[in-house]
Amino acid sequence: MKKNVFRIFTFISLIVLVLGCSAKSDKRVLKLAHGLDPSHPVHKSMEFMAQRLKEKSNGTLEIQIYPSQQLGNERQLVELLQIGSLAMTKVAASVMENFSPLYTVFGLPYIFNDDKHKFAVWDSEIGERILTSSEKYLLRGLCYYDAGNRSFYTIKSQVNSPADLTGLKIRVMESQTAMKLVRSLTGSPTPISWGELYTALQQGVVDGAENNPPSFYLSRHYEVCKYYSLDEHTAVPDVLLIGTKIWKTLNKDQQKWLQEAVKESTVYQRKIWQEASDHAIEEVKKAGVQVIRPDKTPFINMVQPVYEEYKDKPEIYNLLKEIKEFKNDSEN
Repeated sequence: MKKNVFRIFTFISLIVLVLGCSAKSDKRVLKLAHGLDPSHPVHKSMEFMAQRLKEKSNGTLEIQIYPSQQLGNERQLVELLQIGSLAMTKVAASVMENFSPLYTVFGLPYIFNDDKHKFAVWDSEIGERILTSSEKYLLRGLCYYDAGNRSFYTIKSQVNSPADLTGLKIRVMESQTAMKLVRSLTGSPTPISWGELYTALQQGVVDGAENNPPSFYLSRHYEVCKYYSLDEHTAVPDVLLIGTKIWKTLNKDQQKWLQEAVKESTVYQRKIWQEASDHAIEEVKKAGVQVIRPDKTPFINMVQPVYEEYKDKPEIYNLLKEIKEFKNDSEN
């Protein structure tokens, strides 16, 4: 009798052990790396996404996040996605121009009427079309995170009009559209990686840069640049990417859980973004930065030739017209 009880106990223990090992082996971890500070609202939104994914999958699918360029800069991270060594990353939409021409439209100035228009476009078929347009380069867009509006900040002088940019070396992303924009405003565009920008500003390699308020604040660029001109020339979103090699290894349930968690994170991110932006403006003011709100009309007039340059590229020019004319269902 005792031997039978012992055998049953041993058998049950083996079953528990095997099931435990199976549960452990069934767990999938996706690595997500990016260059933002952990206090940035986009990073916080990705943490929210990771938590929701863990809940939806009952812990079988998780995301580990590596911020602050721990695994490389934007270009390096994108390359890691393409070869399948990294699952996910976040890049500015302008960087994606190098992989799909449709992303070029986001770098064009003053294309959205307001935030409502912007979000409606991102959430529409237009936005989805752009996200999936880079799949032939082994990169699948999952969503857009709001990155606010990009504006100029400078070291030594105010920017009240386009004329004030004349001759200034302005850091831009590695984007042809961003370079064309700065040239149209009489500035001198200088591509520099985000991680190297603080030193470049400090050493006078460039005279200024352009970005949204939270990035200006969290990067501590305000320690060098004491003028922030809110001309709000572009609203370039951040794009959450997954490598198609990794995406195809996920089963249908896992893809569904991930897409749901991603969508929920965009709603969360839009809520916290405006708070972070307002807070950033107040903090840089306290640090001695002069925040300028120039008349946007001269800037809008100066950048019109940028649109004309794309008339011989109908794919982009037609997309631009489609965005400008877009109305969501609530507006019809």
